[in-house]
Amino acid sequence: MRELEREVDLPDVTRMRCAIVGAGRLGRALTPALREAGLTVDGPLGHGADGGEAEIVILCVPDSEIATAARAIAPRPGRLVGHCSGATTLDVLAPHEGFSLHPLMSVPLDGASRLAGASAAVAGTSERACAVATALAYRVGLTPFAVADEDRAAYHAAASIASNFLVTLEAAAERLAASVGVDRAALVPLARATLENWATLGPERALTGPLVRGDEETVARQRAAVEERAPELLPVFDTMADATRALARATRAARGVEVAS
Repeated sequence: MRELEREVDLPDVTRMRCAIVGAGRLGRALTPALREAGLTVDGPLGHGADGGEAEIVILCVPDSEIATAARAIAPRPGRLVGHCSGATTLDVLAPHEGFSLHPLMSVPLDGASRLAGASAAVAGTSERACAVATALAYRVGLTPFAVADEDRAAYHAAASIASNFLVTLEAAAERLAASVGVDRAALVPLARATLENWATLGPERALTGPLVRGDEETVARQRAAVEERAPELLPVFDTMADATRALARATRAARGVEVAS
């Protein structure tokens, strides 16, 4: 990852009219964020919008619809068309001068998400397009960094693991806890503390529990309980237990690293 430096000569995007195409989660989050940042924003516009008079058109649509949405945008001299996909390259925006701006932030169903403080992957088919994407990111409080086309799929997979898969794991924990009368609220402080420990200490020092201690008897009892109470979660439990064992082994083998217990 290469973080982009804040340049004093970035274009003043507040002087450029912007249009958002797509009224999904990100479209509903990005529109007010850009307005609060001083931009004139049209939208979110619906399916088939041609961009109107906007100089910057941002497509907040599913990956499979980006090419179709881009073709609907009327070509205009100087117009820039961008998408917000993390995994998609810029060729789908042709023939427009294009850019991408992918906020590295989870947006819930209601679209109510604060983007400020997060990072964003940006790219452009020209220096001007990349500069505009970078300026837009800074305007809404995002820290932009560059990701090469050949790295986009790996980058997006990392984002999915950090966000989507995390929710799936917590849902599994919630399902099992509910079988003994423990609700989600009781797990939240544990999950938050673990995430903070990982963020500040790294995985080696944040990892705790019986697998780190090599207590396979306890792990076996856990597995039996999962098989009895929520057998559909057994593949997830086994996969994550194996991955945690591997991380614990690497931790024990790392010279000078203290293992939490």
